[in-house]
Amino acid sequence: MQTIMDFLKDFFTRIGTQFAAMSVVDIVDIAILSVALFYVYRFVRERRASKLAVGLAILVVFYAGTTVLGMRAISFLLQNIFQVGLLALIILFQPELRAALEKVGGDPFRSIKNMTESKEIAERTSVIENICIAAGDMSRDRTGALIVIERSTPLGDIMKTGVQIDAVVSQSLIKNIFFNKASLHDGAVIVADYRIAAAGCFLPLTQNSRISKDKGTRHRAGVGVSEVSDAIVVIVSEETGEISLAIGGELIGGQNYSTLRKALTDELLGDIQASKRKLRKNKNKAEGDAESGKE
Repeated sequence: MQTIMDFLKDFFTRIGTQFAAMSVVDIVDIAILSVALFYVYRFVRERRASKLAVGLAILVVFYAGTTVLGMRAISFLLQNIFQVGLLALIILFQPELRAALEKVGGDPFRSIKNMTESKEIAERTSVIENICIAAGDMSRDRTGALIVIERSTPLGDIMKTGVQIDAVVSQSLIKNIFFNKASLHDGAVIVADYRIAAAGCFLPLTQNSRISKDKGTRHRAGVGVSEVSDAIVVIVSEETGEISLAIGGELIGGQNYSTLRKALTDELLGDIQASKRKLRKNKNKAEGDAESGKE
């Protein structure tokens, strides 16, 4: 027991000494290493090699434990295993390492761009793409659909009328929900925080007399929720396959993949893109003023 206490005391003493001697360069060094380890972790987690990584981590913890407890035989064995561990890792992770190097080497500038791209824009773009593809497929198959995209107005009360899901937005999941033999196909799908939050939800119907009598309950429900919130609603007609948009109490029909994608992009990415354009404009103006001052 005394040996363990001495080891821990010496360990924390050395850590304290290292912290006291740290400089700005050391902090930057640790930050860069942390980012690199995060990307390595994310890369491994998304592949089958993740189980091998977990096994390796268990061995490292086990080795540390045997060292602390003074189990010399096991420690010696594990130490020799780790000496050839680098070569073993290269062999075990060869397919994953090759795929990563090919991806980076094939388009390095794009990889750098992807690392700096706004996560929010990437998420919204993916949601828009999946919704548009699903709407196009359901339109072709004459599958009725009602997709509500929440914005600043919370739709929690409406979500409670359906089944909570909380899933990534994917075209396959959307089409499965609205499959005519599925139990949730009659209700609406609510997309909140760019995830499918709920399905089979009931929406308030519009009382707007200007809506054509040819439009059924699905269209009236879509317009209704757009009247009481700032949500964007995508509607696919089961009878005609027509894709419509409901925004601010207005029903805009005759949509296809291209027009729907443009409309959703303008509505969901407009604020972000406008903000970026404003920043670029201010930056250019500042640079122009600086140049004028030099002259």
